[in-house]
Amino acid sequence: MKPRLLPRLRLALALLLPAAGQAAGDLVVVVNPRSGVEKLSREDVTNIFLGRYRQFPSGLTAVPLELPQESLERTQFYWRLVGKSPAEINAYWARVIFSGRTSPPLQQQSPDMLLNTVASNRGAIGYLDRSRVDGRVKVVLELENRTP
Repeated sequence: MKPRLLPRLRLALALLLPAAGQAAGDLVVVVNPRSGVEKLSREDVTNIFLGRYRQFPSGLTAVPLELPQESLERTQFYWRLVGKSPAEINAYWARVIFSGRTSPPLQQQSPDMLLNTVASNRGAIGYLDRSRVDGRVKVVLELENRTP
């Protein structure tokens, strides 16, 4: 299989197969409870994760974290947040990085690593399946399913 075809196939499976779409479950955006953030809008989260600005409304520096490119949660996160496929997000970051404006979110190796990093860093923000959330983090946005 051609390397460029794999992301498209992955997206198609995630969006078209009901079982695959449900595998990502309820995605939520989480922050450290010490961040002072109670709730974020979809626009706030979009701006933070796309590098348009890296501050919470309170002024605290936001450190966005994401899961590996091949994870279903990452695919679903960007689809639900901005309606973009992994290939579109990668192309966006290629342009932004080339321009020197900002850098992409810090990649975590697993949901557990992302959870631990958010729990131990006041400015960290990430996304997880709701089933993984525990008392060490605070949910600030719920991302509903979007239809293609």
